[in-house]
Amino acid sequence: MGTATGAGTPDVGAAVTAIKSFPKQRWVVAAPHREEAEALAKAAQLPAVVAELLVARGIADAGQARRFLHPDISHLHDPLLMLGMAEAVARVERAIAAKEPILLYGDYDVDGTTAVVLLKTAIEMLGGTVRFHVPHRIREGYGLQSSVLEAAYAEGVRLVITVDTGMRAFAEADTARRLGLDLIVTDHHLPSASEAPPDALAILNPNQNGCGYPEKSLCGAAIALKLGQALLERRDPARTREKTLPSFLKMAAIATIADAVPLHGENRTIAALGLRELRRPVGAGLRALFSAAQVDPAAKPLTGFDVAFRLAPRINAAGRMDVASQVIELFCTRDGARANELAGNLELLNRQRREAEAAALSIIEARLAVDAAFAANRLLVVDGAGWHRGVIGILASRVVERTAKPAIVVSVEDNIAHGSGRSVDGFPLLEALETCGDLFTRFGGHAFAVGFAMPAASVPELRRRLNLHAEERLGASEPEHLLRIHAELPLDRITAVLAGWLKKLEPLGHGNPEPIFMARGVRIASAPRIMKERHIRLDLQQDALQADGLQQGRLSAGAEGRVMRCVGWDWAGRCLNMQLCAGSRVDVAYRIRENDHPQYGGVEIEMAGIRPAEA
Repeated sequence: MGTATGAGTPDVGAAVTAIKSFPKQRWVVAAPHREEAEALAKAAQLPAVVAELLVARGIADAGQARRFLHPDISHLHDPLLMLGMAEAVARVERAIAAKEPILLYGDYDVDGTTAVVLLKTAIEMLGGTVRFHVPHRIREGYGLQSSVLEAAYAEGVRLVITVDTGMRAFAEADTARRLGLDLIVTDHHLPSASEAPPDALAILNPNQNGCGYPEKSLCGAAIALKLGQALLERRDPARTREKTLPSFLKMAAIATIADAVPLHGENRTIAALGLRELRRPVGAGLRALFSAAQVDPAAKPLTGFDVAFRLAPRINAAGRMDVASQVIELFCTRDGARANELAGNLELLNRQRREAEAAALSIIEARLAVDAAFAANRLLVVDGAGWHRGVIGILASRVVERTAKPAIVVSVEDNIAHGSGRSVDGFPLLEALETCGDLFTRFGGHAFAVGFAMPAASVPELRRRLNLHAEERLGASEPEHLLRIHAELPLDRITAVLAGWLKKLEPLGHGNPEPIFMARGVRIASAPRIMKERHIRLDLQQDALQADGLQQGRLSAGAEGRVMRCVGWDWAGRCLNMQLCAGSRVDVAYRIRENDHPQYGGVEIEMAGIRPAEA
């Protein structure tokens, strides 16, 4: 970044002691849809900027807009549209009638544990007997295990239902058939294009060939929800729709948001209605979790952010650091004291997770600071002895945030290396790993996230090959973060009414991102203020506009607009590099916020990017 335009000496240096480099940002401003947005705004009686955001999301008419902005339980699809659902329902009903114990086999993340809770609750409501198994991340690893199936059969189980796993359990499906176990697979992971699905009694996965279910991007817990819905509606459809299903949406919403599936279509309905139900938690487990996370839905409406960054990390901590079955017990217990104990355990595990993450991250950052040759690599492979395998994926994400480079973090223990990687736009990471396939004992993932195991001795060769591949794919281009800006919106257009309309876009997340706006040529009205050394507050002022429609205002030379408070979290160092001072002219990318502080409350903006104003 260069120096912002404006006279005077920089005001921000006093509280920030060192200038450091930061990854470059490349701003990509979405092309406006002026005619379509104007038509939608008129037809649906929406603010122009909200109409623009909806058109960009593929919403073209007033009916679609109303459906998006006002989700309703009637928007949920009939579960029997899913291939295999009728067979799965019939087999579960036979097991319930015969009092056969049913084994639910889950996964250790938020999606897998909440899926177990949903299906366990539904089957028990119908009089069934349920056992469950969630594998230990370190000792057992991901996926269905034949040894567990064999033990279940010996204990009298004849029906096993997987949740959030199973699409690649080919050998385990063969084991189930050999033993005489009926296997129902419920999973959302993409099936292999070149292989037949596992040999199971039924497979519930909207992505499988021949499945006409309309929503293809359900998470694992949502598929478990659909099976539970189908079972319960057979018994009492009216009560299921009016009472049971809305209650079940709480768990499904947590999983849908935490698993980062696209928040449109049925997923949006599940997440939005589930958040609404979560504002009135009834179960002892949810109340205890909210208390531990210091979330009070009675005081402030729950948002997708609260779920993703306050509730989900605590739920995930059990599977990352210890035994995920604690989560299932937490959400199933009716004992308030036991729920508080379990929620306290999750809080402790989450704190341990943060400490393990921080310790390893400090080592990685120190290496980046002192080892110039390592830091110059186009793809970073960093390894450490004994790093907790439950946090290496998070660490890889942190390295990508700090460097704008693809990153792989490797934990080495007993001569075995376990790695997790995250990528950037334009660099498919799984493709990169496939060029080194001979080095791994196992690997998998997709374009943006991978995992693998390999002999520790092969890590240097992995680093060498991946960097050669990255140099070929990325060339000499400077690492940069892509900042997608959804619309230009001068600061004078920001009002409390607009902020209220933007709340109707909730829940926000993958597929329905929080809007980032841009204002050009704003003036810093007073000296920037540093907060706690890392953060910054700017008072920004835009020249007054003669409004004639979204993004078409005309600046009135010399006319001053109102001052807008802008807060930049972790932006103090970058603003110091720009030598900002009172009078500087900048372009700012921002999110709209409502501050509920009793003294400093009101509408403000949160910095997403800043650069010198374009001439």
